Amino acid sequence: MENIIIDLKNISVAFDGEQILKNLNLYIRDKEFITFLGPSGCGKTTTLRIIGGFLKPDSGDVIFEGKKINGVPAHKRQVNTIFQRYALFTHLNVFENIAFGLRVKHTPEAQIKKTVEEMLAMVNLKGFEERNINSLSGGQQQRVAIARALAVKPRVLLLDEPLGALDLKLRKDMQNELKSIQQRMGITFIYVTHDQEEALSMSDTVVVMNNGEIQQIGTPIDIYNEPKNAFVADFIGESNIVDGIMKEDFVCEFSGQTFKCLDKGFGINEAVDVVVRPEDVDVVDYNEGMLKGVVTSVTFKGVHFEIIVDIGGFKWMIQSTDEQKVGDKIGLFIEPDAIHIMKKSEYSGLYGDFSSFSDEFDELSDVNAETEGDEDD
Repeated sequence: MENIIIDLKNISVAFDGEQILKNLNLYIRDKEFITFLGPSGCGKTTTLRIIGGFLKPDSGDVIFEGKKINGVPAHKRQVNTIFQRYALFTHLNVFENIAFGLRVKHTPEAQIKKTVEEMLAMVNLKGFEERNINSLSGGQQQRVAIARALAVKPRVLLLDEPLGALDLKLRKDMQNELKSIQQRMGITFIYVTHDQEEALSMSDTVVVMNNGEIQQIGTPIDIYNEPKNAFVADFIGESNIVDGIMKEDFVCEFSGQTFKCLDKGFGINEAVDVVVRPEDVDVVDYNEGMLKGVVTSVTFKGVHFEIIVDIGGFKWMIQSTDEQKVGDKIGLFIEPDAIHIMKKSEYSGLYGDFSSFSDEFDELSDVNAETEGDEDD
């Protein structure tokens, strides 16, 4: 296969008897921005550490440009890492922090000066050479960490939740910055996050992980529009996931009604999971609805209203620009291309009903994920 820089073959790792990675296989292309996405404890950081040389797999091989590098120590790999805690040297100024790796390699002074200047320009910190690290904001420290990591010209940059400590606006700015730097430098970025939006907005390829296994690999658009199972559908954005039956090619049944869809290749009357994204449902008059229900909750989100609708005891989420009131009876209209059919999996029945949904619970989950992000993932 063309341009493969890293190939992980049958990688398994266990800590204290618990299996963290289970026979993982993955290849990464040169100059690719690839993101490992999943909840805390899914194995994404462990995978990153194995690539970086900080951890040896119990079994399996790490191949770099066709050569096995299992026993090669971290400092001898053409790889550099940026952690969530930037590990900058507070006793050194900005210039010396960026120059550190070059000095270790005994790079000539003139070359160090030239490279540090190039790196400062790239991360928009020209004129900051003499600044003390402690005088910098979180975003500026992040930029210094990026410049230091890239100054030694690694073939691959590993980024472990690098934006986790930044506030939301700064995170958004740095997402754009990182993508732009990756494209300008033309090197492989391997990024770890539990933030779905971050993964979708930055990556060429997303690897969704859970329980030490890869659930799906694809472009952000593929992962969002064609999730492989209920875990992926739920983890990447909000999803209504209901039990269905594939009557025949292009015809499915769910919530007591028959619908046309675009899927085929399933068995006749095969039990399936049906995914419908909240933004793909149209609210219509109650009598004209393909499905009918009662509004149980409405939350204004700025761009749209988030509406929870009880349809036969199953709570659907709808995102609409038209306001509804709690207690309203409404109809739902669903186009064939809004319906996605998935095979039943171990995750069937675990996701997709918004009975217990609340923003507070969602935010709590985010906070927990961030505090757990530093554990062995």
